[in-house]
Amino acid sequence: MGGGAHRRKPPKTNSILNMSELILNREQVRSVDQMAIEHGLPGVVLMENAGIGATNLLVAQKPNSVLVLCGKGNNGGDGYVMARHLTNQGVSVQIRIVAEPDDIQGDAAINLKVLQNFDFDIKFVTELDAAECASADWIVDALLGTGIQGQVREPFPAVIGQINASPARVFSVDIPSGLDCDLGTPLGCAVRADITVSFVGLKKGFQEPQAREFLGEVHVAGIGVPQQLLTRFRA
Repeated sequence: MGGGAHRRKPPKTNSILNMSELILNREQVRSVDQMAIEHGLPGVVLMENAGIGATNLLVAQKPNSVLVLCGKGNNGGDGYVMARHLTNQGVSVQIRIVAEPDDIQGDAAINLKVLQNFDFDIKFVTELDAAECASADWIVDALLGTGIQGQVREPFPAVIGQINASPARVFSVDIPSGLDCDLGTPLGCAVRADITVSFVGLKKGFQEPQAREFLGEVHVAGIGVPQQLLTRFRA
């Protein structure tokens, strides 16, 4: 943005918005992040806040061992933050990344580099190890986020099948991987979560009856976006 550009300030509000009141479609999810960044809140801070909020919800379940599964995008970045904070809470954590190393960019790459610098248990994979799935109390699903459209492509259908066949409980980050954000239907296949943490507000597709079997118990967590901005998205 040029030095002479005028940035419109968000309106002031005296009311506290309950985030469960927000129902966001795919474009609105993007807009919340973009507007927060434009107003000076860096994306890496939003990712850190999302990961902390998700970690707090999972720690309340008293996990002993967690298998964190990450994709190449920001959803995977939230998973890296979770892995760091879960470890700080004394939880045994393994990180498996379903992507190529060069695919990890931006804020996600920053958080992955932190884990690599501290010698976390990280592997890049195209399929899951059945023994690792079976030995974990929980699987964190941070593979595919709200931006996915069209049919889920390999290797993700096979990985999703392995997650759903695992005896571990499943914690989905923002949305169960493979579920359409707006329609609430699987894009060929979708993770069946025991708990889903949705950031900022609920997703539009979560309201659809067909989404219920994939969502499990749904919680909403904040990412540090100011109330003044969120009130723009009140239904």
